[in-house]
Amino acid sequence: MPTNILMPALSPTMEKGNLAKWLKAVGDTVKAGDVIAEIETDKATMEVEAVDEGTLAAILVPAGTQDVAVNTPIAVIAAESEDATAAAAPAPKAAPAPAAAPSSPLAGEVAARTAVGGGASPQATAHASGDRIFSSPLARRVAKEKGLDLAQIAGSGPRGRVVLKDVEAAAAAGTAKAGAAAPAAATAPAAAPKPAAAAAAPVALPTGASDEIILKMFEPGSYEVIPHDGMRKTIAKRLMESKLTVPHFYLTVDTELDALLALREQINAAAPVKDGKPAYKVSVNDFVIKAMAVALQRVPDANVTWTGDAMLKHKHSDVGVAVSIPGGLITPVVRKAETKTLSAISNEMKDFAARAKARKLKPEEYQGGSTAVSNLGMFGIKDFAAIINPPHATILAVGAGEKRVVVKGGQPAVATVMTVTLSTDHRAVDGALGAEFLTAFKALIENPMGMLV
Repeated sequence: MPTNILMPALSPTMEKGNLAKWLKAVGDTVKAGDVIAEIETDKATMEVEAVDEGTLAAILVPAGTQDVAVNTPIAVIAAESEDATAAAAPAPKAAPAPAAAPSSPLAGEVAARTAVGGGASPQATAHASGDRIFSSPLARRVAKEKGLDLAQIAGSGPRGRVVLKDVEAAAAAGTAKAGAAAPAAATAPAAAPKPAAAAAAPVALPTGASDEIILKMFEPGSYEVIPHDGMRKTIAKRLMESKLTVPHFYLTVDTELDALLALREQINAAAPVKDGKPAYKVSVNDFVIKAMAVALQRVPDANVTWTGDAMLKHKHSDVGVAVSIPGGLITPVVRKAETKTLSAISNEMKDFAARAKARKLKPEEYQGGSTAVSNLGMFGIKDFAAIINPPHATILAVGAGEKRVVVKGGQPAVATVMTVTLSTDHRAVDGALGAEFLTAFKALIENPMGMLV
Protein backbone atom coordinates (compact mmCIF):
# COMPACT_ATOMS: atom_id res chain seq x y z
CA MET A 1 0.00 0.00 0.00
CA PRO A 2 1.36 3.43 -0.87
CA THR A 3 1.75 5.86 2.04
CA ASN A 4 0.37 9.38 1.85
CA ILE A 5 2.45 12.17 3.37
CA LEU A 6 0.04 14.67 4.90
CA MET A 7 0.44 18.36 5.62
CA PRO A 8 1.40 18.27 9.31
CA ALA A 9 -0.12 20.34 12.10
CA LEU A 10 2.96 22.04 13.52
CA SER A 11 1.04 23.60 16.40
CA PRO A 12 -2.35 23.11 18.09
CA THR A 13 -3.72 26.22 16.36
CA MET A 14 -2.27 25.65 12.90
CA GLU A 15 -4.89 25.26 10.17
CA LYS A 16 -2.78 25.76 7.05
CA GLY A 17 0.79 26.41 5.95
CA ASN A 18 2.92 27.12 2.91
CA LEU A 19 4.90 24.36 1.21
CA ALA A 20 8.21 26.19 0.81
CA LYS A 21 10.30 23.60 -1.04
CA TRP A 22 10.91 19.91 -1.68
CA LEU A 23 14.24 18.42 -0.60
CA LYS A 24 13.58 15.12 -2.39
CA ALA A 25 12.55 14.53 -5.99
CA VAL A 26 10.14 11.99 -7.48
CA GLY A 27 11.94 8.67 -7.78
CA ASP A 28 14.30 9.29 -4.84
CA THR A 29 14.64 6.58 -2.22
CA VAL A 30 13.69 7.77 1.26
CA LYS A 31 13.98 6.29 4.73
CA ALA A 32 11.82 6.92 7.78
CA GLY A 33 13.04 10.15 9.38
CA ASP A 34 14.51 11.62 6.19
CA VAL A 35 13.69 15.30 5.73
CA ILE A 36 11.75 15.58 2.47
CA ALA A 37 10.24 19.08 2.54
CA GLU A 38 10.09 22.42 4.34
CA ILE A 39 6.83 23.97 5.57
CA GLU A 40 6.41 27.66 6.37
CA THR A 41 3.98 28.90 8.98
CA ASP A 42 3.43 32.46 10.11
CA LYS A 43 6.16 32.00 12.73
CA ALA A 44 8.73 29.52 11.51
CA THR A 45 10.01 27.18 8.82
CA MET A 46 9.68 23.51 9.78
CA GLU A 47 10.96 20.29 8.28
CA VAL A 48 8.70 17.42 7.15
CA GLU A 49 10.06 13.94 7.72
CA ALA A 50 9.17 10.75 5.89
CA VAL A 51 7.11 8.38 8.03
CA ASP A 52 8.04 5.25 6.06
CA GLU A 53 10.73 4.02 3.74
CA GLY A 54 10.35 3.49 0.03
CA THR A 55 10.35 5.58 -3.13
CA LEU A 56 8.91 9.08 -3.45
CA ALA A 57 6.29 8.15 -6.05
CA ALA A 58 4.52 11.47 -6.43
CA ILE A 59 4.55 15.08 -5.28
CA LEU A 60 0.91 16.15 -5.02
CA VAL A 61 1.50 19.75 -3.89
CA PRO A 62 4.25 21.65 -5.73
CA ALA A 63 6.82 23.82 -3.98
CA GLY A 64 5.69 27.37 -3.38
CA THR A 65 2.03 26.48 -2.83
CA GLN A 66 0.38 28.79 -0.29
CA ASP A 67 -2.24 28.01 2.37
CA VAL A 68 -2.23 24.22 2.21
CA ALA A 69 -4.76 22.88 4.71
CA VAL A 70 -3.59 20.59 7.51
CA ASN A 71 -3.97 16.85 6.70
CA THR A 72 -3.98 17.49 2.95
CA PRO A 73 -1.97 14.76 1.10
CA ILE A 74 1.18 16.42 -0.24
CA ALA A 75 3.16 13.39 -1.48
CA VAL A 76 3.00 9.61 -1.93
CA ILE A 77 5.64 7.10 -0.88
CA ALA A 78 5.57 3.69 -2.59
CA ALA A 79 6.85 0.63 -0.77
CA GLU A 80 9.88 -1.22 -2.10
CA SER A 81 7.79 -3.90 -3.82
CA GLU A 82 5.25 -1.47 -5.33
CA ASP A 83 5.19 0.10 -8.74
CA ALA A 84 5.95 3.75 -8.07
CA THR A 85 4.15 4.85 -11.22
CA ALA A 86 0.97 3.03 -10.26
CA ALA A 87 1.13 4.32 -6.71
CA ALA A 88 1.39 7.92 -7.85
CA ALA A 89 -2.31 8.66 -8.26
CA PRO A 90 -2.98 12.32 -8.98
CA ALA A 91 -4.63 14.30 -6.24
CA PRO A 92 -8.27 15.18 -6.93
CA LYS A 93 -8.67 18.75 -8.02
CA ALA A 94 -11.03 20.88 -6.04
CA ALA A 95 -13.54 22.96 -7.93
CA PRO A 96 -12.37 26.54 -8.18
CA ALA A 97 -14.04 28.73 -5.60
CA PRO A 98 -15.89 31.77 -6.85
CA ALA A 99 -13.77 34.87 -6.67
CA ALA A 100 -14.73 37.05 -3.75
CA ALA A 101 -14.91 40.72 -4.29
CA PRO A 102 -12.25 42.68 -2.44
CA SER A 103 -13.63 44.36 0.63
CA SER A 104 -11.98 47.65 -0.25
CA PRO A 105 -9.99 49.47 -2.93
CA LEU A 106 -6.82 48.59 -1.01
CA ALA A 107 -7.75 44.93 -1.04
CA GLY A 108 -8.24 45.28 -4.78
CA GLU A 109 -4.76 46.72 -5.17
CA VAL A 110 -3.27 43.93 -3.05
CA ALA A 111 -5.09 41.35 -5.12
CA ALA A 112 -3.75 42.92 -8.30
CA ARG A 113 -0.21 42.57 -6.95
CA THR A 114 -0.59 39.00 -5.79
CA ALA A 115 -2.82 37.37 -8.38
CA VAL A 116 -3.28 37.33 -12.17
CA GLY A 117 -6.63 36.85 -13.84
CA GLY A 118 -9.69 38.53 -15.33
CA GLY A 119 -12.87 39.49 -13.62
CA ALA A 120 -16.54 39.46 -14.46
CA SER A 121 -18.45 42.59 -15.22
CA PRO A 122 -19.44 44.61 -12.15
CA GLN A 123 -23.13 43.94 -12.49
CA ALA A 124 -22.67 40.23 -13.16
CA THR A 125 -20.47 39.88 -10.14
CA ALA A 126 -22.95 41.66 -7.91
CA HIS A 127 -25.82 39.38 -8.97
CA ALA A 128 -23.73 36.23 -8.83
CA SER A 129 -22.93 36.73 -5.16
CA GLY A 130 -26.49 35.82 -4.09
CA ASP A 131 -27.64 37.30 -0.81
CA ARG A 132 -24.21 38.69 -0.02
CA ILE A 133 -23.90 42.21 -1.39
CA PHE A 134 -20.35 43.56 -1.57
CA SER A 135 -20.33 47.20 -0.62
CA SER A 136 -18.21 49.77 1.14
CA PRO A 137 -19.04 50.71 4.75
CA LEU A 138 -19.80 54.27 3.65
CA ALA A 139 -22.15 53.04 0.92
CA ARG A 140 -24.01 50.83 3.40
CA ARG A 141 -24.43 53.67 5.87
CA VAL A 142 -25.68 56.16 3.28
CA ALA A 143 -28.03 53.55 1.77
CA LYS A 144 -29.52 52.90 5.19
CA GLU A 145 -29.99 56.61 5.83
CA LYS A 146 -31.73 57.09 2.46
CA GLY A 147 -33.85 53.93 2.78
CA LEU A 148 -32.29 52.19 -0.26
CA ASP A 149 -31.96 48.46 -0.90
CA LEU A 150 -28.35 47.63 -1.80
CA ALA A 151 -29.50 44.46 -3.58
CA GLN A 152 -31.18 46.64 -6.22
CA ILE A 153 -28.09 48.78 -6.86
CA ALA A 154 -25.56 47.78 -9.53
CA GLY A 155 -22.05 48.31 -8.23
CA SER A 156 -19.38 50.06 -10.26
CA GLY A 157 -16.51 49.32 -7.88
CA PRO A 158 -13.95 46.51 -8.18
CA ARG A 159 -15.74 43.22 -8.95
CA GLY A 160 -19.16 44.81 -8.67
CA ARG A 161 -18.70 46.40 -5.29
CA VAL A 162 -21.32 49.02 -4.44
CA VAL A 163 -19.61 52.30 -3.59
CA LEU A 164 -20.85 55.70 -2.50
CA LYS A 165 -21.39 57.12 -5.98
CA ASP A 166 -23.63 54.15 -6.88
CA VAL A 167 -25.85 54.84 -3.85
CA GLU A 168 -26.01 58.55 -4.64
CA ALA A 169 -26.96 57.81 -8.26
CA ALA A 170 -29.74 55.45 -7.15
CA ALA A 171 -31.02 58.05 -4.71
CA ALA A 172 -31.05 60.75 -7.40
CA ALA A 173 -32.91 58.45 -9.78
CA GLY A 174 -35.44 57.49 -7.14
CA THR A 175 -34.80 53.76 -7.60
CA ALA A 176 -33.78 50.93 -5.26
CA LYS A 177 -36.19 51.99 -2.52
CA ALA A 178 -36.19 49.57 0.40
CA GLY A 179 -39.54 47.84 0.54
CA ALA A 180 -40.00 47.62 -3.24
CA ALA A 181 -39.90 43.87 -2.92
CA ALA A 182 -42.08 43.88 0.19
CA PRO A 183 -45.34 42.68 -1.41
CA ALA A 184 -43.87 39.31 -2.23
CA ALA A 185 -42.56 38.99 1.24
CA ALA A 186 -45.87 40.03 2.73
CA THR A 187 -47.64 37.04 1.21
CA ALA A 188 -45.27 34.61 2.83
CA PRO A 189 -46.29 33.02 6.14
CA ALA A 190 -44.92 34.59 9.25
CA ALA A 191 -41.58 33.21 10.25
CA ALA A 192 -41.27 31.38 13.51
CA PRO A 193 -39.72 33.44 16.27
CA LYS A 194 -35.95 33.05 16.47
CA PRO A 195 -34.40 31.59 19.58
CA ALA A 196 -32.93 34.12 21.93
CA ALA A 197 -29.46 32.70 21.41
CA ALA A 198 -29.69 33.21 17.67
CA ALA A 199 -30.98 36.74 18.08
CA ALA A 200 -28.08 37.73 20.29
CA ALA A 201 -25.48 38.23 17.60
CA PRO A 202 -21.91 38.84 18.78
CA VAL A 203 -20.89 42.46 18.94
CA ALA A 204 -18.42 43.31 16.20
CA LEU A 205 -15.09 44.66 17.39
CA PRO A 206 -14.14 48.14 16.19
CA THR A 207 -12.09 48.11 13.02
CA GLY A 208 -11.24 51.76 12.51
CA ALA A 209 -11.51 53.63 9.22
CA SER A 210 -12.13 51.57 6.09
CA ASP A 211 -9.47 51.12 3.43
CA GLU A 212 -11.57 53.25 1.11
CA ILE A 213 -11.55 56.22 3.47
CA ILE A 214 -7.83 55.87 4.18
CA LEU A 215 -6.95 55.75 0.47
CA LYS A 216 -8.89 58.96 -0.17
CA MET A 217 -6.49 60.78 2.17
CA PHE A 218 -3.51 60.19 -0.11
CA GLU A 219 -2.75 61.11 -3.69
CA PRO A 220 -2.91 58.09 -6.05
CA GLY A 221 0.58 56.94 -6.94
CA SER A 222 2.15 58.55 -3.87
CA TYR A 223 2.40 55.23 -2.00
CA GLU A 224 3.32 51.60 -2.53
CA VAL A 225 0.93 48.84 -1.50
CA ILE A 226 2.75 46.07 0.40
CA PRO A 227 0.45 43.10 1.12
CA HIS A 228 0.47 41.77 4.69
CA ASP A 229 2.20 38.42 5.10
CA GLY A 230 0.97 35.70 7.44
CA MET A 231 3.22 36.76 10.31
CA ARG A 232 2.11 40.38 10.24
CA LYS A 233 -1.57 39.36 10.10
CA THR A 234 -1.11 37.03 13.08
CA ILE A 235 0.75 39.66 15.12
CA ALA A 236 -1.93 42.25 14.37
CA LYS A 237 -4.75 39.87 15.26
CA ARG A 238 -3.22 38.67 18.53
CA LEU A 239 -2.21 42.12 19.77
CA MET A 240 -5.58 43.63 18.85
CA GLU A 241 -7.38 40.83 20.69
CA SER A 242 -5.08 41.26 23.69
CA LYS A 243 -5.57 45.02 23.93
CA LEU A 244 -9.35 44.76 23.51
CA THR A 245 -10.01 41.73 25.72
CA VAL A 246 -7.29 41.85 28.40
CA PRO A 247 -7.66 44.63 31.02
CA HIS A 248 -4.13 46.04 31.15
CA PHE A 249 -2.73 48.07 33.97
CA TYR A 250 0.83 49.29 34.38
CA LEU A 251 3.42 49.58 37.15
CA THR A 252 6.72 51.44 36.65
CA VAL A 253 9.83 51.42 38.80
CA ASP A 254 13.44 52.61 38.51
CA THR A 255 16.22 50.10 39.29
CA GLU A 256 19.91 50.79 39.87
CA LEU A 257 22.29 48.71 37.76
CA ASP A 258 25.74 49.48 39.16
CA ALA A 259 26.05 46.29 41.25
CA LEU A 260 24.69 44.20 38.36
CA LEU A 261 27.10 45.73 35.85
CA ALA A 262 30.05 45.05 38.17
CA LEU A 263 28.99 41.41 38.65
CA ARG A 264 28.42 41.02 34.91
CA GLU A 265 31.96 42.21 34.24
CA GLN A 266 33.37 39.67 36.73
CA ILE A 267 31.33 36.80 35.26
CA ASN A 268 32.35 37.57 31.68
CA ALA A 269 36.02 38.01 32.65
CA ALA A 270 35.98 34.54 34.23
CA ALA A 271 34.48 32.84 31.16
CA PRO A 272 36.63 29.98 29.88
CA VAL A 273 38.01 30.36 26.36
CA LYS A 274 37.10 27.77 23.70
CA ASP A 275 38.51 27.97 20.18
CA GLY A 276 39.74 31.48 20.88
CA LYS A 277 36.29 32.70 22.02
CA PRO A 278 34.76 33.00 25.50
CA ALA A 279 32.33 30.17 26.27
CA TYR A 280 29.66 32.76 27.13
CA LYS A 281 29.06 36.49 27.33
CA VAL A 282 26.30 37.42 29.73
CA SER A 283 24.17 40.48 28.90
CA VAL A 284 22.02 42.72 31.08
CA ASN A 285 18.98 41.10 29.44
CA ASP A 286 20.13 37.68 30.67
CA PHE A 287 20.09 39.07 34.22
CA VAL A 288 16.60 40.47 33.61
CA ILE A 289 15.32 37.07 32.43
CA LYS A 290 16.82 35.36 35.48
CA ALA A 291 15.46 38.02 37.84
CA MET A 292 11.96 37.65 36.36
CA ALA A 293 12.13 33.88 36.84
CA VAL A 294 13.32 34.06 40.44
CA ALA A 295 10.84 36.84 41.31
CA LEU A 296 7.96 34.66 40.06
CA GLN A 297 9.12 31.89 42.39
CA ARG A 298 9.24 34.33 45.31
CA VAL A 299 5.79 35.71 44.45
CA PRO A 300 4.09 32.57 43.08
CA ASP A 301 0.61 34.13 42.97
CA ALA A 302 1.86 36.27 40.07
CA ASN A 303 3.03 33.21 38.13
CA VAL A 304 -0.41 32.50 36.69
CA THR A 305 -2.50 32.29 33.55
CA TRP A 306 -6.13 33.38 33.35
CA THR A 307 -8.76 31.06 31.87
CA GLY A 308 -12.54 31.45 31.86
CA ASP A 309 -13.09 28.80 34.52
CA ALA A 310 -9.91 28.74 36.59
CA MET A 311 -6.50 30.22 37.30
CA LEU A 312 -3.49 28.22 36.18
CA LYS A 313 -0.77 28.57 38.81
CA HIS A 314 2.55 27.53 37.27
CA LYS A 315 5.21 25.58 39.13
CA HIS A 316 8.09 26.82 36.98
CA SER A 317 9.03 30.20 35.53
CA ASP A 318 8.84 29.97 31.73
CA VAL A 319 9.98 33.38 30.48
CA GLY A 320 9.30 34.47 26.90
CA VAL A 321 11.68 36.97 25.32
CA ALA A 322 10.58 39.18 22.44
CA VAL A 323 12.99 38.82 19.49
CA SER A 324 12.77 41.11 16.48
CA ILE A 325 12.94 39.32 13.14
CA PRO A 326 12.41 40.54 9.57
CA GLY A 327 8.73 41.35 9.13
CA GLY A 328 7.73 41.09 12.78
CA LEU A 329 8.68 39.55 16.09
CA ILE A 330 8.54 36.22 17.88
CA THR A 331 8.76 35.26 21.54
CA PRO A 332 10.86 32.15 22.23
CA VAL A 333 10.44 30.83 25.76
CA VAL A 334 13.23 30.02 28.23
CA ARG A 335 11.72 27.04 30.08
CA LYS A 336 12.33 26.63 33.82
CA ALA A 337 14.49 29.74 33.76
CA GLU A 338 14.71 29.79 37.56
CA THR A 339 16.76 26.56 37.43
CA LYS A 340 19.27 27.75 34.79
CA THR A 341 22.54 29.59 35.21
CA LEU A 342 23.12 32.98 33.62
CA SER A 343 25.55 31.44 31.13
CA ALA A 344 22.98 28.79 30.13
CA ILE A 345 20.30 31.45 29.65
CA SER A 346 22.74 33.56 27.61
CA ASN A 347 23.70 30.73 25.25
CA GLU A 348 20.09 29.59 24.90
CA MET A 349 18.95 33.09 23.94
CA LYS A 350 21.74 33.44 21.36
CA ASP A 351 20.62 30.16 19.80
CA PHE A 352 16.95 31.22 19.88
CA ALA A 353 17.72 34.58 18.28
CA ALA A 354 19.75 33.03 15.45
CA ARG A 355 17.14 30.38 14.65
CA ALA A 356 14.26 32.86 15.02
CA LYS A 357 15.76 35.12 12.33
CA ALA A 358 16.06 32.04 10.08
CA ARG A 359 12.50 30.99 11.02
CA LYS A 360 13.78 27.67 12.31
CA LEU A 361 12.16 27.67 15.75
CA LYS A 362 9.93 24.74 16.67
CA PRO A 363 6.37 25.56 17.82
CA GLU A 364 7.05 24.23 21.31
CA GLU A 365 9.93 26.73 21.58
CA TYR A 366 7.75 29.83 21.18
CA GLN A 367 4.33 28.76 22.51
CA GLY A 368 3.15 29.02 26.10
CA GLY A 369 5.15 30.60 28.90
CA SER A 370 3.97 32.44 32.01
CA THR A 371 5.52 35.89 31.44
CA ALA A 372 7.64 37.77 28.93
CA VAL A 373 10.37 40.37 28.61
CA SER A 374 10.54 43.07 25.92
CA ASN A 375 13.81 45.02 25.93
CA LEU A 376 14.23 48.15 23.82
CA GLY A 377 17.05 49.58 25.91
CA MET A 378 19.63 48.83 23.23
CA PHE A 379 17.83 51.40 21.04
CA GLY A 380 18.07 54.09 23.69
CA ILE A 381 14.40 53.88 24.69
CA LYS A 382 14.04 55.12 28.24
CA ASP A 383 10.64 53.61 29.08
CA PHE A 384 7.56 52.17 27.36
CA ALA A 385 4.59 49.91 28.04
CA ALA A 386 4.31 46.55 26.27
CA ILE A 387 1.14 44.69 25.26
CA ILE A 388 0.55 41.38 27.04
CA ASN A 389 0.96 38.30 24.86
CA PRO A 390 -1.68 35.75 25.99
CA PRO A 391 -1.60 33.29 27.70
CA HIS A 392 0.85 35.38 29.73
CA ALA A 393 -0.51 37.45 32.60
CA THR A 394 2.44 39.87 32.65
CA ILE A 395 5.11 41.36 30.43
CA LEU A 396 8.06 43.51 31.48
CA ALA A 397 9.13 46.43 29.28
CA VAL A 398 12.82 47.18 29.83
CA GLY A 399 14.34 50.57 29.04
CA ALA A 400 17.92 51.72 28.66
CA GLY A 401 20.35 52.01 31.57
CA GLU A 402 21.58 55.58 31.88
CA LYS A 403 23.51 57.74 34.30
CA ARG A 404 21.18 59.74 36.55
CA VAL A 405 21.52 61.83 39.65
CA VAL A 406 19.95 60.08 42.62
CA VAL A 407 19.82 60.79 46.35
CA LYS A 408 21.83 58.45 48.60
CA GLY A 409 22.21 59.11 52.31
CA GLY A 410 20.69 62.54 51.83
CA GLN A 411 23.34 63.49 49.27
CA PRO A 412 23.20 63.63 45.45
CA ALA A 413 25.04 60.82 43.71
CA VAL A 414 25.38 59.46 40.18
CA ALA A 415 24.00 55.97 39.49
CA THR A 416 23.20 53.86 36.44
CA VAL A 417 19.41 53.61 36.45
CA MET A 418 17.07 51.48 34.32
CA THR A 419 13.31 52.10 34.11
CA VAL A 420 11.05 49.06 33.76
CA THR A 421 7.28 48.90 33.31
CA LEU A 422 5.21 45.84 34.17
CA SER A 423 2.04 45.36 32.09
CA THR A 424 -0.39 43.16 34.01
CA ASP A 425 -3.63 41.33 33.24
CA HIS A 426 -5.85 42.74 35.98
CA ARG A 427 -8.07 39.64 35.87
CA ALA A 428 -5.19 37.52 37.11
CA VAL A 429 -2.86 39.90 38.97
CA ASP A 430 -4.24 42.72 41.11
CA GLY A 431 -2.44 45.97 41.79
CA ALA A 432 -0.92 45.04 45.17
CA LEU A 433 0.21 41.64 43.85
CA GLY A 434 1.79 43.24 40.80
CA ALA A 435 3.59 45.74 43.04
CA GLU A 436 4.87 42.92 45.26
CA PHE A 437 6.22 41.07 42.23
CA LEU A 438 7.89 44.18 40.82
CA THR A 439 9.44 44.92 44.22
CA ALA A 440 10.94 41.41 44.28
CA PHE A 441 12.31 41.95 40.77
CA LYS A 442 13.88 45.30 41.72
CA ALA A 443 15.56 43.76 44.77
CA LEU A 444 17.13 41.03 42.62
CA ILE A 445 18.41 43.49 40.01
CA GLU A 446 19.94 45.78 42.64
CA ASN A 447 21.37 42.84 44.62
CA PRO A 448 22.18 40.41 41.78
CA MET A 449 24.06 37.91 43.93
CA GLY A 450 20.65 36.98 45.34
CA MET A 451 19.65 35.30 42.10
CA LEU A 452 22.81 33.18 41.99
CA VAL A 453 22.28 31.41 45.32
